[in-house]
Amino acid sequence: MSGVTDLPFRRLIRELSCDCAPLFVSEFLPAGNSVFLTSANLRAARFDREEEPFCIQLFGHSADKLAGAALQAQELGAAFVELNAGCPAPKVAKKGNGAGLLKDLPNLAKILRAMKASIKVPLFLKCRLGWDENSICINEVLEIAEGEGVEQLTVHGRTKEQGYKGLADWNVIGEIAAKAKISVIGNGDINSAEKALDAIRDYGVKGVAIGRATLRNPWIFLQIKNPSRKVKPNEVCNAVLRYNELMLQDGFRPTQALGRLKQLTSRLCQGLPEFRLKILRCENHDEFLDNWANLSESAFSLPYSVGS
Repeated sequence: MSGVTDLPFRRLIRELSCDCAPLFVSEFLPAGNSVFLTSANLRAARFDREEEPFCIQLFGHSADKLAGAALQAQELGAAFVELNAGCPAPKVAKKGNGAGLLKDLPNLAKILRAMKASIKVPLFLKCRLGWDENSICINEVLEIAEGEGVEQLTVHGRTKEQGYKGLADWNVIGEIAAKAKISVIGNGDINSAEKALDAIRDYGVKGVAIGRATLRNPWIFLQIKNPSRKVKPNEVCNAVLRYNELMLQDGFRPTQALGRLKQLTSRLCQGLPEFRLKILRCENHDEFLDNWANLSESAFSLPYSVGS
């Protein structure tokens, strides 16, 4: 997730998961410029040795540029390279990137063919069901993926036009998983350990991809391994402080860290509206930390569950 799953956030997730977290994927990196290894992309592509094997995800619409970027991602140490054909953000999709590739399947095939030829590591693809309900193309995408040597297909069970509205269609994901010759990973609405385990059991996917839910419950991977594991209020308080430490250690300015802290705490505190509002109104980094220290103890003494 762009702007979320950077190195400090992944370090936090790994610590909270007690090293049982699964394959990590980078923020998606643009491969549309003449130079792929910009300072921003190099920073976003960093990963810890403890995260290996690591996957670098790319987006774009030029076969040549994506092939070159895939090779450079491999040279950076990626064990897998993934093409994003699922991002529904208008600024991405309207340019033919992300889910925009679902409107041009011949180009999608051309891109995958070029990327596959340029790298030796496995090539993955992430996509949605189609552009909208009148142009569902996931069966065609699966055929293209298998034909071009993709080794894993992650399917988000919504169309581009749905964005994140409504519910993901896991019946379609299950149908794709049942006919696929390659591994299929299911994605969409997996916001609890129970849903993750049910999806694997009921829909025949090889695994699940979890993104937005980590902001509501950074312990979700730990709970998948141990479903009875409950998160204590003091763990929530400490996790936010640890995230702050990790960002500052990684060179974030306090003003940059503040935005990320609000992003995380606004979701962790959904069930505590008054406390959440006070935190979101903080105007600077020091004010946030003071309020978090002064208010979290009393706020989290209330009945609370992570992600509520």
